[in-house]
Amino acid sequence: MPRTARKKSRSGIYHIIMRGINRQTIFENEEDCLQFLEALQRYKEKSGYEVYGYCLMGNHVHLLMKIGIEPLEQVMRRLCGSYVYWYNNKYQRVGNLFQDRFKSEPVEEDQYFQIVLRYIHQNPVKAGLVKHVKEYKWSSFHEYVNQANLVNRNFLLEMISDDREKRIQKFIKYTNDVSDHECLDIDNDVKQRISDEEARVVIKTVCNLKNAIDLQQLDCQTRNTYLRILKHKHNLSIRQIERLTGINRGIVLKA
Repeated sequence: MPRTARKKSRSGIYHIIMRGINRQTIFENEEDCLQFLEALQRYKEKSGYEVYGYCLMGNHVHLLMKIGIEPLEQVMRRLCGSYVYWYNNKYQRVGNLFQDRFKSEPVEEDQYFQIVLRYIHQNPVKAGLVKHVKEYKWSSFHEYVNQANLVNRNFLLEMISDDREKRIQKFIKYTNDVSDHECLDIDNDVKQRISDEEARVVIKTVCNLKNAIDLQQLDCQTRNTYLRILKHKHNLSIRQIERLTGINRGIVLKA
């Protein structure tokens, strides 16, 4: 079946989601997050895009950006390729890291732009990682409130108020307002026994690993023993183990 054509944005602004292949974790630690943001910064001038928002969420990334010199598909190939090369070298793995096709939606109106940015910043709260937006380190919320480095924050701040002194406070209030708007997102598990953060700690502790993804590197017998322990003793779901370790679902199921 042919793929549905990607919707083009008249404004050039898109809400983009990149997800780890098989929902696997793509950010194991702070170094990984910093590397991705460095790549996003590095290609800004070459590709001519503007970044308005981001949130790094363990096994996926939300971006709000405006395309410039290069088309969207080329920008994402460049960005993903750079990060995957670095990631595979660090973790001594081969093959794809991201799902083969990223998701995107056009953002063409000021009101929806604000809704999407709030949705991105509220993602960690809705996922249960933190109680308040300001507590999550790896989103662009802090660049709006403190010092902007990667994002163009003036585009939004000028949109929400003519009063420079009140812009930040209005932004903070709007971001923290409860919202039931639904925007582009990944397909999450409806029910999850424990959070991914808790499950990652369990995997690293039980298997005596530095990173959950390192379970891939163990010999088959040892790996399968740990998989059985994680499934039956610690009650991790097959899908969650697959997502956090990058091990194929069939292997996890048969172990």
